Amino acid sequence: MCTTCGCETGSHHHHHEHGHGHSHSHGHTHDDERESRKIAVETDILSRNNRFAADNRALFAKKGVFVLNLVSSPGSGKTTTLERTLGDLSDRYRCAVIEGDQQTDNDAQRIAATGVPARQINTGAGCHLDAHMVGHAAEEFDLDALDLLLVENVGNLVCPASFDLGEHHKVVVLSVTEGEDKPLKYPNMFHAADVMLLNKIDLLPYVDFDVEKCLEMARRVSPGITIFQVSSRTGEGMDAWYAWLADRIAAVKG
Repeated sequence: MCTTCGCETGSHHHHHEHGHGHSHSHGHTHDDERESRKIAVETDILSRNNRFAADNRALFAKKGVFVLNLVSSPGSGKTTTLERTLGDLSDRYRCAVIEGDQQTDNDAQRIAATGVPARQINTGAGCHLDAHMVGHAAEEFDLDALDLLLVENVGNLVCPASFDLGEHHKVVVLSVTEGEDKPLKYPNMFHAADVMLLNKIDLLPYVDFDVEKCLEMARRVSPGITIFQVSSRTGEGMDAWYAWLADRIAAVKG
């Protein structure tokens, strides 16, 4: 069960045994007990995930792999951004990608076409990746032969905010076709992210989007967030993103 939306994912297995001798002498008793059980389940889910995330983080540190968790709503251009990034950097860095989607391996096929190894995770009814899934997928790569591991999460600006995957940073991708108030509508995600890619800036002449207002809202939610304005289609602004990546990869490699 997802802590936010109640979805079921393949790696969540919880067995609950509850007595049924509840007293209903007060109207709020059943609701209070149900809320208490809900909180207990949510705490168990996140605690379990965080243990797996800590294991992942230790493994990535040991192997010297820089790991990013890319998050966004559907249609922001995450996969296109990955394709562009890999096409421009795969001759400099040894890269791999973990793709998360509810169904299909379409995005993994797109990544594989760049020559970079990709592993697909299908979550079914689940709306996010968790650390257990990512740990298993990472086992399929030779981490000693990697510099950069990019995780493309399921398109969703709610649930992935709560789940640490063991990554170094969450990177939220927001496109100018979505609306500049997304950071205020989904503050948990933008607060959890260290980096924001404002994508599809090549479309600014054709859409009603206030860039400065968007940047102000993002910084209101997350004052320290690093923002890059990019077009993954034309390549505009991508060099600054690549320079940031180069600095972080070098720091992880020591």
